[in-house]
Amino acid sequence: MNRLGGRTIVVTGSTGIAAAAARRFVIEGAGVFVISKTEEHAGRLATALAMELGGTIGWASADLTDEAATERAIDACTTRFGRIDGLFSVAGGSGRRFGDGPIHAMTRDAWDRTLELNLTSQALVCRSVVARMRGQEPDATGSRGAILLMGSVTATDPAPEFFATHAYAAAKGAINALATTMAATYLPDRIRVNVVAPGLTATPMAQRAADDPAIRAYAARKQPLAGPMMDPDDVAHAAVYLLSDESRAVTGQVLKVDGGWSVASISPEAGS
Repeated sequence: MNRLGGRTIVVTGSTGIAAAAARRFVIEGAGVFVISKTEEHAGRLATALAMELGGTIGWASADLTDEAATERAIDACTTRFGRIDGLFSVAGGSGRRFGDGPIHAMTRDAWDRTLELNLTSQALVCRSVVARMRGQEPDATGSRGAILLMGSVTATDPAPEFFATHAYAAAKGAINALATTMAATYLPDRIRVNVVAPGLTATPMAQRAADDPAIRAYAARKQPLAGPMMDPDDVAHAAVYLLSDESRAVTGQVLKVDGGWSVASISPEAGS
């Protein structure tokens, strides 16, 4: 308890991993500011957390692919809390609805829209947050802030039989590179930047996989420590660590929270 006491943390997204993390951050003593594209979702999560846990919680709605909207949302946070000590950039989603898939069958529009949703959005949030972190006084530990980006094991450990979404994987691979170069650039400012890369997790985005018996059977073998669908709380616990002083010497790293996905050696066929 109180591992994030006295800190203000921005969470982008309002369901799945974002909701689990926001709840965990409040439990750990943080003031939390939720940003979601849908006003109803952001407000509902903030209200539910306040009613259940108390604490100080704010929210804003914004399309995080829009520069001006992103700036307004981050301004609303600093107006409410005065500073930003942490960012957990979760918001994104599948590009399948745009046509994301194998590169040979993908349209330019599918590529652009998937990268905008999963890469450009995180970059714009980082731009706004880092600018404010650099201008604020260090906290009692000497830190100006910590940033945690949302990656995916599909960027480094693909499963093409079931997850052949190349634009999404490319976006998540770029997130790893972005975090590395940001960590190096802002090291003198005492701003840490890391990535958490989950395996297949029980979120609204993963509903297609959850409804497919073949994918569930595969995932049960591929991430045996988590089962077919990982609990979002497993990722939330990692986020607390990477945004707290417990990881004060950790920057530029990708932490795979994947139930064994990245080290398991299996065949797509059941029983292999």
